[in-house]
Amino acid sequence: MYRVLLADDEADVREGLLTEIDWEACGFSVAGTAENGLEALELAERLLPDVVLTDIRMPFIDGLELVKRLQTELPLARTVILTGYDEFDYARQAVSLNVDEYLLKPFTAASLTELLIGLKEKMDRERAEREDAHKLREHYRLSQPQLQAQFLSSLLYRQYDKDQIRSRADQYGLSLDGEGCSVSVVRLDSPDGELAQGAERTDEAASSGSLSRSSDVELRLFAVFNVAEEIWANRKERLAFLHQDNIVLMDFGVGEDGWRERCQATLEHLARSVGFYLRMDVTIGTGLPKANLSGIKEAYEEALLALDYRLVPGMDRLIFLQDLERRQSAPLRFDELKEQSLSRCLKVGTAEELSELLGTIFGEIGEGHSYSAIQLYLMEVLTSVCRTAQSAEVELEELLGTGAGPYAELARQNGFAEARRWLEKLCSDLMTRIAGTRQHAYKDLVEEAIRFTRSRLHDPDLSIPVVCSHLHISTGYFCSLFKREVKLTFLQYVMQLRMELAQELLRTTELKAFEIAERIGFSEPNYFSFCFKKHTGATPKEYRSRWKEAEAGAQP
Repeated sequence: MYRVLLADDEADVREGLLTEIDWEACGFSVAGTAENGLEALELAERLLPDVVLTDIRMPFIDGLELVKRLQTELPLARTVILTGYDEFDYARQAVSLNVDEYLLKPFTAASLTELLIGLKEKMDRERAEREDAHKLREHYRLSQPQLQAQFLSSLLYRQYDKDQIRSRADQYGLSLDGEGCSVSVVRLDSPDGELAQGAERTDEAASSGSLSRSSDVELRLFAVFNVAEEIWANRKERLAFLHQDNIVLMDFGVGEDGWRERCQATLEHLARSVGFYLRMDVTIGTGLPKANLSGIKEAYEEALLALDYRLVPGMDRLIFLQDLERRQSAPLRFDELKEQSLSRCLKVGTAEELSELLGTIFGEIGEGHSYSAIQLYLMEVLTSVCRTAQSAEVELEELLGTGAGPYAELARQNGFAEARRWLEKLCSDLMTRIAGTRQHAYKDLVEEAIRFTRSRLHDPDLSIPVVCSHLHISTGYFCSLFKREVKLTFLQYVMQLRMELAQELLRTTELKAFEIAERIGFSEPNYFSFCFKKHTGATPKEYRSRWKEAEAGAQP
């Protein structure tokens, strides 16, 4: 159902349009009506109609001027011009304005219905072209492998939480089954490097121009990738893709029984196959297995670290970091994802969210972690808190009230339990201070907008963009903030101020209506009178007369 705004200065025409046209059957609903061009413009800005049907001759601004302004402020709105025979030449200007349709008066309900049905069909076709599901699916199908590789590559250098990863994976047609994950990296050895000895290779193979002697690195990489994809990605919980000069292998079956043995056997098969079929040597590094998908970035970094061990004499070509760096507990890392979550929670979260998040952050610390590892981890948490306070322009020293810096205060705490309580209180106090500061900033911004508006009330060009330019903020943010704080839209507030000032001037001065209109920012005196009557129920002259009569009656 498309929304339509009707604009005509004749009340019987507006009434006829409302009652004689079956708008719903035509695919439209009437969002509002206006009796002049300025009112139509204001309603259009507020109602955001799909179609504006307007008379060409109206008070204050005519239909053509309305169309010009709508093309700037609501460029997607369709416009239909209504005009009489004597105005036809004038109406032809509408062609240069790209008006969608025009209809000559007097017109019948049938002719307007026919026009509306045709307009709806045209709008439906254009919408269908933009949203053609078949074309979109086909385009997406052709682009999907590239999009999948880009998404998987992004997981290696940006950290997301597991829900974000699953949601985006679903969008790209990837099924990341299982809670755990591991990452392996396959790196090609130089054809004549220190690890590529290949004693069993024959002179015949070397003279045949085998890929291992090729200078085309990309071709060699792609050849190995084909083997890796065939051998590794033959299970639904595994993925293989190219990333820079490496082949990345992901496994999402970490939690299954026998995962390590199965993973190692497959990687050994892959390395042997590359050597046998392509006459190449590869080294494969595998990071520590992770409990959930958010550990992909860390697992990739560990796989690269495992590859560094290939320089150690006697090291095998298949390297599991788990075998080289056995730990009682997983390493403590206050990573990018935890830092982002803490900063967001301190700025806009709730007390319940903060308590849950801190429980997760401190829950990472286990009995197997050394004192120095725990101390470093807590320092990283505190550093994140300090950064958040700095970005919110909050002085932590002032918040602490001890005269010492936050790091010195952390060092004073006796043991992990005391340090945790101290950090939790600091986070809670900082969250409260940021919320209070933000609310104060909101009020300051709105108060400045009100001061500026009152000082420019006489200016007919006063508008939301003018105020936002003064405040250096976006119009969308301003409109939302202003309505939340003032409980009125900005345009409603300005109109209320102007009407209140107009009433005061009518009561306390002998200024004429056109002089008052000029003083309160109306360039059209007639439009001022129209708005005044709509607001108060009386014309300016009637209002002044009633006020004087009431004053005279009140005197003894």
